[in-house]
Amino acid sequence: MTQVDFNKMSNGLVPAIIQDNNTNKVLMLGFMNEEALTKTEELGKVTFFSRTKNRLWTKGEESGNFLNVVSIASDCDNDTLLIKVNPVGPVCHTGSDTCWDETNSGDDVMFLKHLQDFIDKRKAEMPEGSYTTSLFERGTRTITQKVGEEAVETIIGAMANDDENFLYEGADLLYHLIVLLTHKGYRIEDLARELKKRHK
Repeated sequence: MTQVDFNKMSNGLVPAIIQDNNTNKVLMLGFMNEEALTKTEELGKVTFFSRTKNRLWTKGEESGNFLNVVSIASDCDNDTLLIKVNPVGPVCHTGSDTCWDETNSGDDVMFLKHLQDFIDKRKAEMPEGSYTTSLFERGTRTITQKVGEEAVETIIGAMANDDENFLYEGADLLYHLIVLLTHKGYRIEDLARELKKRHK
């Protein structure tokens, strides 16, 4: 169980900051007592202690807009929680994505992390009929061949000044490169770290 000092507050409640795991957007703030945290960890869905209803309240129990837990961490003083989630639908009761009336979307580049996670899942589960699964099954030779083919197609699009085709083939190149990274036991973040190390 996550280590939290519930005795610091006279009412036994600690704040829980809810953050989208993919966009890093802060979605809402709620409060938990020890029982709410235990239920959250058991269910895998965020459960608060409602101060107005004076009871445990699983977010989405009426609307279906659950907050599926990815990770739970306590801060340095063990009196505040940071819970990363995958939300199902809008979070606020007003229908907004967040309780600050913000759109829950990250930078487009954040999609690369989502894609990497998706490809990792494909490798772990190897679902039948998936193109990505077929690449992993065929191995290094096939995957590297696809990376090479897509690189050539990207170059052709660039040289022909065909921007639409250039971007389309560039996306294919990036996808197959992430598959190759995953096949070799790496992630797109490893390339980002290498680039960051070179940056002056």
